[in-house]
Amino acid sequence: MMKLSEYVSYDALGLAELVRRGEVSAAALQQAARAAVEAVNPAINAVVEHWEQPPEQDDGPLSGVPFLIKDIAISMAGKRVELGSRLAQGSVAAADSHLMSNIRRAGLVTFGRTSTPEMAFSTTTEAVLYGATRNPWNLDFSAGGSSGGAGAAVAAGMVPIAHATDAAGSIRVPASSNGVFGLKPTRGRVPHGPVMDEVFNGFGVQLGLSRTVRDSAALLDAMQRPHVG
Repeated sequence: MMKLSEYVSYDALGLAELVRRGEVSAAALQQAARAAVEAVNPAINAVVEHWEQPPEQDDGPLSGVPFLIKDIAISMAGKRVELGSRLAQGSVAAADSHLMSNIRRAGLVTFGRTSTPEMAFSTTTEAVLYGATRNPWNLDFSAGGSSGGAGAAVAAGMVPIAHATDAAGSIRVPASSNGVFGLKPTRGRVPHGPVMDEVFNGFGVQLGLSRTVRDSAALLDAMQRPHVG
């Protein structure tokens, strides 16, 4: 297995380059990512579920890189999407959303879900369903919200990049709280469908949180692929 100290020293594009050159396998990266989750998540509670995920076959720009999705706004076939709410507890997605399809095409290996406040309606991440998410820099501080799980997971080195959403600061607040990079993309740039239409009359968008600007740029390139309808 790749050493955790080595794993956390790379951003997503750096890890993808190692995979492309054959210096490390996607399976080894996922093993390192899951080890990182098991090592630090009990203290910060950023990841609410993780699983072993076969690497994607698509040879995308981020092929083999471990990835986490927020527990709202995105659907991965056969996996739970609970919206941080006891009302949706146990809900399972029937199919991939368009954005999930784009993530797969990019080669990202999605192996877990990050925490969100209930229905993403808070700038702190403290859902009753799975408890408070803490800031990895100081456990007495908030990780922000509503993408607090994503921000904390990236800052703590579990993954170099993670899915996030933003309507009124849900990418930008956790970016500031956790010392990572976040960008709210232009309305309509990243697809929501087919289950959802524009969220909050277009104010709600999706992208991610990362440790480097170039990773977020690469993620936007991968996520903005349009779909019919």
